[in-house]
Amino acid sequence: MTPDRFFALMLLLESRDAVTTQELASALGVSLRTITRDLNWLRDAGLPVSAHRGRLGGVTMVPGSGFDLTRLTPGERDHLSVTGLDEKQRAELNVSVESQRALSKIVATQSPRVRELLPLTDVVHVDSRPWRQTRASGTTPASLIGAVRRGRRLRIEYDSPREPCPRDLVVDPYGLFAKAGIWYLVADCARVPRMYRLERITTWKEVDQPRRIRENQSLATVAAALLEQWEHNHAIEVSATIDETQIERAQRIFGLRLIRDDHEESATGRKVTIRFLHLEDLRALLPFGSAITVHGPTEARAHLRDLATDLAQNYAPSRCCCTCHRHRRPRSVGEV
Repeated sequence: MTPDRFFALMLLLESRDAVTTQELASALGVSLRTITRDLNWLRDAGLPVSAHRGRLGGVTMVPGSGFDLTRLTPGERDHLSVTGLDEKQRAELNVSVESQRALSKIVATQSPRVRELLPLTDVVHVDSRPWRQTRASGTTPASLIGAVRRGRRLRIEYDSPREPCPRDLVVDPYGLFAKAGIWYLVADCARVPRMYRLERITTWKEVDQPRRIRENQSLATVAAALLEQWEHNHAIEVSATIDETQIERAQRIFGLRLIRDDHEESATGRKVTIRFLHLEDLRALLPFGSAITVHGPTEARAHLRDLATDLAQNYAPSRCCCTCHRHRRPRSVGEV
């Protein structure tokens, strides 16, 4: 269970006398199976959650034993919505202090049974940044969050790697989105949803107009649709075999783009399918060397062969070294 869903679930249980699992699933946008697993997790964690069958039944919290959310200020309640971020990401938004204050108030209201357990913050640490991340430049989340919360249109200068020069765009922002340690501005541009990496927004300013977002759309729904589109809108699917010793490394690098074929065993390794957005992206397979064998499509094998040939030629030993005495011609008379 993610921290943000945990607090959303607790708020629902605290605000109602009884609620069905179907109502909880609909409110949180998850399946019945997921909400049942979440409720079991709450019971295992020692929280007084009970479920009763029947027309007047439902899921309830034992009165007086839950979180005293009335002690939270409106601002602290608002900050609970970003508890799914790790500490470094909350600091980037300048919300770390408020979030910690809200959490400390909630911890103080826990039941004796829960207080006997070690705090989750002592036994769980989350850092969602990718490995070997370079220091981000460009616009910071903290500098942009105020303008986004005011609900204004933004004029941004965006330096896309696929464009020869930065573009000047007017966008209607839904909000900020953190994915794998990278911050994005999710916004409509000419009514078309886009995700803009903050580190590529060189300059920005507010436009004296309210944002014009599409009806019945929110940051969560637009970001989810963009992610699904990105994950499935790939130009090429590569079938390959990867040595068992390298399969975990490949999964870390390619993530959801790598699909394992657990039904087809091979003596030479694991059969997989890897999705790539561009043919040039196959360059990411070169570090695996002979530990990966690409079977198809034909253009993928040909491009990978060309890349490997270029790499081999770049490091091939020279046939003749200009400093070799055996290949020096004798100087002519008067030659310097």
